[in-house]
Amino acid sequence: MNTLSQTAIKCLQDEAQILLDQIPSIDDQFLKAVDLLYNCKGKVVVTGVGKSGHIGAKIAATFSSTGTPSFYVNLPAHRPSAFRT
Repeated sequence: MNTLSQTAIKCLQDEAQILLDQIPSIDDQFLKAVDLLYNCKGKVVVTGVGKSGHIGAKIAATFSSTGTPSFYVNLPAHRPSAFRT
């Protein structure tokens, strides 16, 4: 087996282990979050600033493309409390 194949195999093994390591995180809070998203009657609002904003926008796009109405709101960094009541 060549070095490229070995690197690819190691990479996939590492990624698989990271996923397996998340199993203990499936607790009541996780299940509640899934239930809230699954049973949402309106749109899911995703927010973020900076890098988390880029990820949030992708999450909102994924939700929308898989049938969960959602949108991304870019919160300005200088007004993080813009949506607090």
